[in-house]
Amino acid sequence: MSGGIDYGNLMHRAMRSLINDVLTDVQEHGLPGEHHFFITFDTQHPDVEIADWLSDRYPGEMTVVIQHWFDALEVNPEGFAVTLNFGDAPERLYIPYDAIKTFVDPSVEFGLRFETHEDEDDDDEPTPPDDDPDGGEDEGQTHDAEVVSLDKFRKH
Repeated sequence: MSGGIDYGNLMHRAMRSLINDVLTDVQEHGLPGEHHFFITFDTQHPDVEIADWLSDRYPGEMTVVIQHWFDALEVNPEGFAVTLNFGDAPERLYIPYDAIKTFVDPSVEFGLRFETHEDEDDDDEPTPPDDDPDGGEDEGQTHDAEVVSLDKFRKH
């Protein structure tokens, strides 16, 4: 073994596998209990597929919430596709795991952060609008998502 063990890449691969497992379970069984996800991703990643108006509005990164309304969640080993509602405008997104910067489930205070050299100074990023979730009860497999800032959920 000449190059040593690359623990950083091994950990990132394990974390992405965990996200895949969690989303696969949600695809098959829906969100259990109070679980919901805040997923921040790089909108400029070459394999991200989002509407032009979303990439124009969020040119660097975007955070989506999978909670009360989402539809057609499709998970594969490289990423996931989901339809989310942005102000009564359903949009299909494809997010590869390699584009994910953070994955947070605030209901159980669980979070993953993928560190890169570019993440050293997040204070220069624009903060997305802080929309209130509708707080409605789950009905079937349809759930809500919104764009929010993770700062709102950080403990100081």
